[in-house]
Amino acid sequence: MEPLKTTSAIIDFCLAPLTLDTQTEAEREVRRRLEHVLKTFRSKIAQPVAVDFSTMPSQVINEAAHGYE
Repeated sequence: MEPLKTTSAIIDFCLAPLTLDTQTEAEREVRRRLEHVLKTFRSKIAQPVAVDFSTMPSQVINEAAHGYE
């Protein structure tokens, strides 16, 4: 997987597992807020940011401990 560089690509990747209806006001508000967070972060560090999700460690969830949903 290539590192994601654009704000919209990062947001799309993060929201994809939720399969949100893109026509709802709630989905648009979530995107607006995430976009603000990423743009603010980028402006504070003053350098390009790329996110490589392929290096993200996997997490194991103990369903017995957390409930089967």
